[in-house]
Amino acid sequence: KSQRNPAQKLNLDRLASILGIPRSDLEKRINEADENPSTLIRIARGLTPAQIIALEEYKDELTGIEVDVESVRYYPNGKIGAHILGYTGELTPEEYQAKRRQGYRLGDVVGKMGVEAAYESKLRGEWGGMQLEVNGSGQVIQILGQKIAKPGQDVTLTLDLKLQKAAEAALGKRKGAIVAIDPRDGSVRAMVSYPSFDPNVFSAPITTATWKKLQAEGNPFVNRALQGFPPASTFKVVTATAGMESGKFPPNTVLNTFAALYVGGTAFGEWNHAGFGPIGFVRAMAMSSNTFHGQIGRGVGGPTLIATARRYGFGQKTGIELAEETPGLIADRDWKLRNFKNWDWSVGDTINMSIGQGFTLATPLQVAVMFAVPANGGFLVKPHLLQDARDVKEWRKSLNMKPSTLDTLRKSLRAVVAEGTGRALSDPALPPVAGKSGTAEAPPGKSHAWFGAFAPFDKPEIVVVAFAEHSGGGGGKVAAPMVRQVMEAYFNIKPKEEKPRPKP
Repeated sequence: KSQRNPAQKLNLDRLASILGIPRSDLEKRINEADENPSTLIRIARGLTPAQIIALEEYKDELTGIEVDVESVRYYPNGKIGAHILGYTGELTPEEYQAKRRQGYRLGDVVGKMGVEAAYESKLRGEWGGMQLEVNGSGQVIQILGQKIAKPGQDVTLTLDLKLQKAAEAALGKRKGAIVAIDPRDGSVRAMVSYPSFDPNVFSAPITTATWKKLQAEGNPFVNRALQGFPPASTFKVVTATAGMESGKFPPNTVLNTFAALYVGGTAFGEWNHAGFGPIGFVRAMAMSSNTFHGQIGRGVGGPTLIATARRYGFGQKTGIELAEETPGLIADRDWKLRNFKNWDWSVGDTINMSIGQGFTLATPLQVAVMFAVPANGGFLVKPHLLQDARDVKEWRKSLNMKPSTLDTLRKSLRAVVAEGTGRALSDPALPPVAGKSGTAEAPPGKSHAWFGAFAPFDKPEIVVVAFAEHSGGGGGKVAAPMVRQVMEAYFNIKPKEEKPRPKP
């Protein structure tokens, strides 16, 4: 640290040599500080023992330099929960100018991401200090008063460390995300994104080599749980809701399914290339029929489908505390006219939306909030990370859905696991599970895999959504086993040992 004093003659060349910092950078840093001779200016952090010894040896040339010990943030679990916790770092000159009126000093360490940034004002505390009387030479004459420093507040999160670790293990080295929330009030129990990073590396000055190594791992600072992707067939929950709530397709509706729906010369194919014959909502969800839900979407029309999606919270931020959250996208006619040179909204756009493709983008957290609606009896919850004593009712609002709609949705999602594309979760060791798979076309790479589920079916207390980016393989095969692994951890079930594969 350096004490600002214009009359002070400081050997900046010597200081620059010891610290390995260009003299011009030192001068710039000192000049950026306030004209306040009583304020120490941080000029370097993370000194080595050799640097400290050198500063002591040349203290006659470096009058006004102090070496001090500071507390730094330590994350005992390393990468676990990194995207939620975030990391800390020194104020940039731009940040300092924006925050100086709030009592921040040049060189202060602040939250840069995640909870560290969201609750910076709670965590930072307040500086202490002394009010001094000095003479014209800067010498202290007397102490006039003292302000006691205040420590920051503790922040308790809703995360379950055991579940967070289980979700990290389930995702493994797959690029993607896993989210687990309590459907009753939106408490986030786990949130995982890969690739990740160790926030401890930012507790000391980060080197260029370390930064390049982190970037080489593939955008490790992007929280994929809060980024938008095509939700694929998980979105059929919205389409089924739109059909039943509109009154055009009551719960007992039966529609014939086909190898494809043809609209304006475009074929919207059934995934099995054959259709499933005449089926209702429950069977259509269990088999994830594209042509059934495409007919529902076409029947209710684009505006109704779009409005239903927005009721579920799609196309807008959920309100979680993390600034990294994106709103996803629920496109409409105005959006398409703006972005596609006056091309109007088409029936094909509506059918694409009805199966979670086209322009539609949803975050894994938004998809978890969607699954919470049939799980909790029709309430849209606000996901949150701060442990709060407020009543459950304050974290959710009713969507005023028909009881028959909710009942049919729940039966449909249960059928997915019992007899459909989610049989990977039909495990007698688990309580009854309901859910839905999704396989999103994502050119030019492989498809994305989704699976969202809640349990126990009769009285749900956990929603888990797994997303694997460009994984290929389908939601039922790739994402569902990840959800099962997290469910096993939540319900304290010992996972089955896989039999070794026979040698070829």
